[in-house]
Amino acid sequence: MALVADVARYILDQRGEMSAMKLQKLMYYAQAWHLVWGEEPLFAEDFQAWANGPVLPTLYGLHRGQFKVGPELLPSGDPSRLSRSQREDIDKVLKFYGDKTAQWLSDLTHKEAPWAVTRGDLPIGTNCERVIPKSAIHEYYSSL
Repeated sequence: MALVADVARYILDQRGEMSAMKLQKLMYYAQAWHLVWGEEPLFAEDFQAWANGPVLPTLYGLHRGQFKVGPELLPSGDPSRLSRSQREDIDKVLKFYGDKTAQWLSDLTHKEAPWAVTRGDLPIGTNCERVIPKSAIHEYYSSL
């Protein structure tokens, strides 16, 4: 299983500098679709259902306070640790979602069940640290 830093570094190496929010959403979709196509998690860490969509707290800790992030954010990230099939799945995600804006991706996650169900009836903008279960992510995206 890859590490969050390995996957994030791969995405940044492929797409270059981007907003921190876009990186978080691309990480979410990479995890979601790898759960479906690879039938296993891409990385172990769980997403939380934050106000602006799914967020990996440890990745957030690295980019907190930064709007734009690049590969230098993750000097310990090593994309060579990714298997060929993991890279292929991430590439498919980047081909489909990579040209979308961070806001578009965030809005999309808000319309999808894993984030929405995890947040429940919390008011818009309310802080939330509830974990989005990998099983819910897998179930939802498998049905698409």
